[in-house]
Amino acid sequence: MTELTLETAQTIITNALKAAREKSFKPLAIVVYDARGALKALLSEDGTSIKRAEIAMGKAYGALALGVGSRALHKMATDRPYFIASATHAVGGQLVPVSGGVLIKNGQGGILGSVGVSGDTSDNDEIAAAAGIEAAGLVFDTGA
Repeated sequence: MTELTLETAQTIITNALKAAREKSFKPLAIVVYDARGALKALLSEDGTSIKRAEIAMGKAYGALALGVGSRALHKMATDRPYFIASATHAVGGQLVPVSGGVLIKNGQGGILGSVGVSGDTSDNDEIAAAAGIEAAGLVFDTGA
């Protein structure tokens, strides 16, 4: 697979949501971008707070822009806060350096896009994103 299709993005979102419901996570917003940074899919469950979608977008877009999962961005923010502040500025503010922004990769390690999830703890957001990617038969990279 060389590009992320709408059908695949929908599969990722459906299965991320399924995993979240099975684990009784709080209501989530889930976003999928393709490798070009084009928005492929977005959903906000009933009951999410009003900016959850934007936070999910920042997790996913930041991971995609820097080519690492947002767990790695969190470590960078701790170790090199000026770099993350500058990178956030460079990407127009769309960088949220906490877990829940996960790269979507093919079997050869090529980046196909990213998923961002927000609504529960950052670790749980990441679990939902990874479950959706795995269910689509792809590889996830959290930046761990």
